[in-house]
Parts: sequence; C-alpha cells; structure tokens
Amino acid sequence: MIGAGLSIALAFALQQASPSPALQHLHAGVEADQSGQLDQAAAEFQKAAELDPKLAAAFLDLGAVLIEKRDYDAAIAPLKHALELDPDIEGAHRLLGFALLALGYASEAIPHLEKAHEDDTAGIALLEAGKLPEAFAALQKALAKNPNDPDLLYYYGRAAGLLSKQVFDDLEARFPDSVRAHQMMAEDYAALRELPSAEREFNEALKLRPQTAGLHLDLGELYARAQQWDKAEEQFRLEAELQPGSALAAYRLGESLLQLGKFHEARQALARSNELKPDMPETLYQLGKACSLDGDDAAAQKHWMHLLTLESDTPLAGQAHFGLANIYRKQGKKAEADREMEQFRKLQGKPTQSDDPPK
Repeated sequence: MIGAGLSIALAFALQQASPSPALQHLHAGVEADQSGQLDQAAAEFQKAAELDPKLAAAFLDLGAVLIEKRDYDAAIAPLKHALELDPDIEGAHRLLGFALLALGYASEAIPHLEKAHEDDTAGIALLEAGKLPEAFAALQKALAKNPNDPDLLYYYGRAAGLLSKQVFDDLEARFPDSVRAHQMMAEDYAALRELPSAEREFNEALKLRPQTAGLHLDLGELYARAQQWDKAEEQFRLEAELQPGSALAAYRLGESLLQLGKFHEARQALARSNELKPDMPETLYQLGKACSLDGDDAAAQKHWMHLLTLESDTPLAGQAHFGLANIYRKQGKKAEADREMEQFRKLQGKPTQSDDPPK
C-alpha cells in the first residue's frame, strides 16, 4: 500500500467540514488502497484527478496504485503529470524511475532515481544503461547501507565483473603485447582449464618481465591443478625466492614438495609460511603432515593440537584428529587413539569453513 500523495496540507484539508469532491475521492482512494482494493483505489484517484486537474497528489497516488497493480506502462503518464504540477515531489521521481526501469527504459529512469536518492535502484538502472563506473559506485554505496541484501550483492558483483571485463578489454586493445595483457589472457585460459594456452601466455609474460611478482605463483598453481608437481615446485620456488616475505608462496612450495615426497624440505617451507603468517589452520595441518612424514611425531602432534585450538568442527580439524589418532596408536595409547578417531568420524562430511591457504 502506497498512499504517497497525501501531504500534510491535504490531510488537514480532509479534516475540514466540507472538503472538496476531489479531496473526498482522494481520501476514498487512500482508504481503498489501504484495504487492498486496488481497482477501487485506482478509480477513486482517477476521479479525483478529473475533478481537480491541478491536484498533484491525485496523479501521484494514481501512478502509485497502478505500480502496485504492476501496470507500469499506465503508471507513467500520471506520474509525469504529477511532476509537471510539482517538480519537487520526491516520491513521484522514485515511482516514475521505478516504472521506467521496470519497462526497460533505464536511461530515462536514472535522473528520477538519482533525484529520489535511490542508490540501489539507480545503480541497477546505471548498470542496465551501460554506465559501469557510475553503477559500481552507486551499488557500492547502497550495499554499505544494506550489506545483507542478496539482490544488491548480485547486481554489485555483476557490475564489478562487467567493469573488470571492460578494463581488461581496454588493456588488451591498447597494449596487446604487454606483460599484463599476456598475464590476463593466461588467467582467462586457466579459468577455462585450457592448460597449453594458459602456459604459453604465462611464459610470454615471463619472457617480457621475469621478475614480475605473482607470475611464477600463478603458473605454479596452473601446474598444481594439472598434478604436474615437479613443474609446480619449480615455479613456486622461483616465486618464494622473488618474494621471500610471501606466506602464500612458501605455503605453495611446501605443498608441492609434500606431493613430491620431499618431506624435510616441505617442512622447512611450511615452517617459513607459518612464521610469516601464523595460525593459519591449513598451514598448520600441512606442517604437521610434513613433520609426521619426516619422522617427527612430536612436532606433528604439536602443530595439529594447535590447529584444534583454532577450529574444532571443520573437515580440516577432522584430518588433524585422524593424524593424532595414528600418532597415539603408534605410541600404544589406545584410549587416546580411539577418542581421536571418534572425533574424526563425527566431522566427516561437515561443510568446509577454512579452505583457503594463507594470503
């Protein structure tokens, strides 16, 4: 129910002994709207508008109830007339912008929605009109006010994606032989799982600028996804040498070394990652695994128990319980081993909460 046209002055007028016939129909329309009788409300507002063609509220409320009926096309004329009578009615701008956008007239809707300070709907209109930077800014502002709105999150993500594509298209068009153009193409091919093409583009980028941070890491991750761990190790090692302060590079190097059975080296790389970014559950799990495989159960136990102080109900925690059970079993501690296995079984199949390596 909208009833947007009744100003304070009109409400006061209705309290007088003999309100005009137009105001009487306006009041009847508001009551019909409030009771959900939309056809009756529309008829009353239409009558009020005919009796007093200068009564902006009648045209506004007529447009509003037509929008309630989803008759957006019919709502446009009375809303435009309301603004002709009174250009400063914010509600009329909001409703007219909404009706125009609903019919696909995004460019026409934008100025009305902006005048009504409707950041969310204006952002959508700007997006539909192809004004991506403006849409992104408006939707970001709206999302700050309503962070849990799934529709806003969708349109914000869409605007961000289209804006990113526009920028990358411009990069490719203007600087096709640059390092970043080749890197961008490589990332696109990697997302499509086209390994040879992605590998070729990464290598082209590295030929142009071998010291570019992140390139070896990205190429290493490409090889890791393809289970080519020897090539992955080489790239992660180069990245770790290039960025000795990167916990992620050290983590990826340790992960690849583990896959190759180089347990002692893996332990050193993962310990380095843990020093650079402490208390990452993924790092602690892999470090415990490397220590265990390197023959140091005490160190493995220490890292896995520390992991369990950080998270207790994830699959990763379950794997830590499984590792501890094996250690206790080797030590002849049956009760402790059984306890850890019970915790492992409880956590199997739980949704993952911490899947990401250190950033």
